[in-house]
Amino acid sequence: MSDDARAAVLSTVEKTASLTYQGAIGLVTRGWAMKGERGAAGLGAARAHLRRCLSERRAVLAPGAANALTARVIEDLGFEAVYVTGAGVANTHLGLPDIGLLTVTELNDVVVRISDVCSLPLIVDIDTGFGNAINVGRVIATLERAGASAVQIEDQVFPKKCGHFEGKAVISQQEMASKIKAAVDARHDPNLQIIARTDARAVEGLDRALERAEYYREAGADVIFVEAPLNLSELTLVGQLSAPQVVNIVIGGKTPEISQAELRRLGFSLALYANAALQASLRAMQETLGHLKAQGSLWGIEDALASFAERQRIVAKPDYDLLEERYKSADRSDAA
Repeated sequence: MSDDARAAVLSTVEKTASLTYQGAIGLVTRGWAMKGERGAAGLGAARAHLRRCLSERRAVLAPGAANALTARVIEDLGFEAVYVTGAGVANTHLGLPDIGLLTVTELNDVVVRISDVCSLPLIVDIDTGFGNAINVGRVIATLERAGASAVQIEDQVFPKKCGHFEGKAVISQQEMASKIKAAVDARHDPNLQIIARTDARAVEGLDRALERAEYYREAGADVIFVEAPLNLSELTLVGQLSAPQVVNIVIGGKTPEISQAELRRLGFSLALYANAALQASLRAMQETLGHLKAQGSLWGIEDALASFAERQRIVAKPDYDLLEERYKSADRSDAA
């Protein structure tokens, strides 16, 4: 084997190994979508795209994901963004309720894994910021490196609760403003969107929630989010605020479900369906495993399951096969 041929083979192997390490398993078929291929430029493009989407106020649908598999499904279906849901991560990874038990390390691990396999902008729920303004700054820097395109911080007292739970409490708007300023200062990419959520509707009433939202905008938030409006009239008032707006649709929660077209008409930028996939998968698991327990087999409900082939397609098994073939080709060339 000539020196030139050996050098070419080694170059191919080293490049492939590097791309694999970076999470770029799908480079063969998915182009810039993979982290190792796109690097900082690709993440910057994702953030710029999300910023444009939010400015257009067209009620972009953002389903929630608590793991990389769900994020792959969301991208595969053609959505424009993924919401990394704190509640979903707590429920899925810890098997615990959304009451402030999730740590920033656990959340960061999930964001890294999702970012490795999903090219969509990631909107990351950081609850109350995991501490004071100084802590918030470090969290922002950490999650920006992990691949976030936006971070959402809320003004609840720690330990927080799900926005659709009873018994919430909020910090002062001045303390929340300091966290927002720290988040703005800590971001490296100005297109990383800072979403400020207020839970004051349930504590102080709608008027005070609207006041807080505007105050947070003045503190530097790019997007504001009044959690849990109770009806269409309240949603209409929220949609009239100066900054781009978020609405969170929770089936069984406090905010009524209305169409994307209506949300667009009201002026919302982003519509979160934070735990729709989680609730659907929970129901599917209960029904499938309940049948298995009762009948001793899955006969009769096979069609309720994704096929084996579909499962492999979603996790990009064909891309791994191509990479395996690359390594085999390198081995054959080396042997020759």
